[in-house]
Amino acid sequence: MVRHAYVGTNVDIGDTDVVFIAEEAPRVGLGSPESRTRDEVRRAVGSGGPITARAIALDLELTPAAVRRHLDALVSEEAIVEHELASSLTRRGRGRPARSYVLTDRGQAQLANSYEDIATAALAYLADRAGDGAVTDFSRDQMASLAERIKPTLDEAGDDLTARTEALATALSTEGFAASVRPVGQGTGFAGLQLCQGHCPVQHIATSFPHLCDAETDAISDLLGVHVQRLATLAGGAHVCTTFIPLGIAEPASLGSEAPRQTSLDTINEERLSR
Repeated sequence: MVRHAYVGTNVDIGDTDVVFIAEEAPRVGLGSPESRTRDEVRRAVGSGGPITARAIALDLELTPAAVRRHLDALVSEEAIVEHELASSLTRRGRGRPARSYVLTDRGQAQLANSYEDIATAALAYLADRAGDGAVTDFSRDQMASLAERIKPTLDEAGDDLTARTEALATALSTEGFAASVRPVGQGTGFAGLQLCQGHCPVQHIATSFPHLCDAETDAISDLLGVHVQRLATLAGGAHVCTTFIPLGIAEPASLGSEAPRQTSLDTINEERLSR
């Protein structure tokens, strides 16, 4: 008895010993030529959508059949979806209008991840060719650019450390870090602020290169003018990046006294220099 596979659909098998396998979207290995081509098709949909298979084929210099194969696979992955153009709804004439595609939310996330993979590979290449110090220098340069963009916001907040930290959280949120501030240890000798970042635009990259986290911590310290302590990071597996910002040692409370004073930036710097 001989068994063999036949690729096809809508076939009546009957009482034969032939095994029929329904056609599926091709699966590709990460980093393979097929995978890279599918990423190119995904990016083409992201940048040009709504876009047709023919337009993608012309742009990428591929055959329409090859592009449609990748589009079908991306549809099955729920990375893209067919888009009905408004003009086609009122179209009169023969034939079905060409299908156009756009990215889904899932496709947008996958596209972001593909760029992160490229960035991670680039840093790995840099580390291999120029050494770990080059990655550190690159990370510091990136965070210096971030600090330069948000410094004006902190300057507008004045010298009060709490106000500057809140301004920092606002500025970081505009950069995509979803930052917030909360007081901790109030009324104790360890009063401070906790800067929390619920999202990190470079989390995937920082998982492999924590140099970015270290450089960010240094940038926060420089912007606020105090030594800060990084307690947890998203890249390290925590659910939020957490940085402790000390407000200085609280003075002993006495009956009728007010709450511990809020220490200004200048006062903290003077205390640090006098120690």
